[in-house]
Amino acid sequence: MTQFSNLTIEQAHKGLIKKEFSAVELTNFYLKKIKKENKKFNAFLTITEKIAMDQARKVDKKLADGEKIGSIEGIPIAIKDNILVKDYKTTAGSKILENYTAPYNATVIEGLKKSGTVILGKTNLDEFAMGSSTENSAFGPTKNPLDITRVPGGSSGGSAAAVAADECIAALGSDTSGSIRQPASFCGVVGFKSSYGMVSRYGLIAMASSLDQIGPLTKNVEDTKLIFDAICGHDDLDSTSLDYTKYKKEKREYRTLKAGVPKEYFEEGINKDVRKSVEKAIKKFEKIGVKIKEVKLPFTKYALAAYYVIMPAEISANLARYDGVKYGLRVKSQEPEAENLLGVYLKTRAKGFGHESRRRMMLGTYVLSAGYREAYYNKAQKVRTLIKKEFDEIFDLSIGGVDFLLTPTAPTTAFKIGEKKDPLSMYLSDIYTTPASLAGLPAISIPCGFIGKLPVGLQIIGPQFKDDLVLEAAMLYEQM
Repeated sequence: MTQFSNLTIEQAHKGLIKKEFSAVELTNFYLKKIKKENKKFNAFLTITEKIAMDQARKVDKKLADGEKIGSIEGIPIAIKDNILVKDYKTTAGSKILENYTAPYNATVIEGLKKSGTVILGKTNLDEFAMGSSTENSAFGPTKNPLDITRVPGGSSGGSAAAVAADECIAALGSDTSGSIRQPASFCGVVGFKSSYGMVSRYGLIAMASSLDQIGPLTKNVEDTKLIFDAICGHDDLDSTSLDYTKYKKEKREYRTLKAGVPKEYFEEGINKDVRKSVEKAIKKFEKIGVKIKEVKLPFTKYALAAYYVIMPAEISANLARYDGVKYGLRVKSQEPEAENLLGVYLKTRAKGFGHESRRRMMLGTYVLSAGYREAYYNKAQKVRTLIKKEFDEIFDLSIGGVDFLLTPTAPTTAFKIGEKKDPLSMYLSDIYTTPASLAGLPAISIPCGFIGKLPVGLQIIGPQFKDDLVLEAAMLYEQM
């Protein structure tokens, strides 16, 4: 079975076409590996064996009949457990949805099924995607396959760990302030957050609706592009989704490209070895003719503060629906202190939500309350607008701007499980990924080196809707 180890999508696709192995054999390899290793890494919460094998058999039948298969057809992938897969549990990493079965497929799942991918299972995450380490899951933390004493990052830690451990060929995660990119950096894989609206959010359990974006975690950039092409595009069920084809641009000769290096991303707080690895990666771009220019983004320092006002406000609204009435956990009215409807609400939410979820809901309710909305929430939205304007100016080529930015993905490598007990120190893990999220920009994390056995991520941020340019720049680095 070693022939299946560390396959990329292209390698698996060629193997299927040449009939070196069948889709069923490939799927069985990953299913067995997940069952064998899951106690060690805790990357998966649910294994979707039936739909995986059904899809694999369909692919094998097509091949046996002499039909052509698509580029990701028969490819085993994993899905973050806040994305709905019909007839299977979708817990969002929370006790309040522990026994919730999805009644329909998310739009991205419909896209993957149409493309013929094989869905292996649902991966672990911080509860309702609230976290940067996947330690906040109600079903236990996920461990980093490169060092099981360390976190895989979060909130898409289960998906990143599954790819890094070769328990799947690719995976889907969701990114609100860095929840794809930061775990990609910590686990040494590729993670891509597209421009806001490029991928439908229909069927994604909402955390912060103006920030959430589904995206791929893969072993290389080419695989990322293949998965992205399968899930992007306009969706009538999501009013914020866009027609990606309208924004596709011509390829640029790399020697005409100009990359910006924001000085604010390399100042106090970054680990010196992380900084060295990222600077080394930037020099590689310079050696092949990409012009490097230092730029300033002074509003960057306000991004995290603005995010931690806007995001909890949206959480307090989105999570209000989990009240024990329609779906999910319900504390029965006969239980002590739940003798009326209000008691059912209060007891259900107290029992169903973890500490981090409750912390953020309370903060969000506070910043939206009478007398504080203008002081906090409205002001944070104004800062968000200034951050977006600042990025627009940096990317304006007519006034000497740059094509894309090169930054660290995270200020450190993967930290120890249980190391960051103070929530504020945990929030700082997203300091370099949050600005792009607030501005709705495309950004990718790609491995750019190691400190010991721990990987470092290089982040490439591009102008809004120039997702192809970001992917091309990432491929350029990967080829180097």
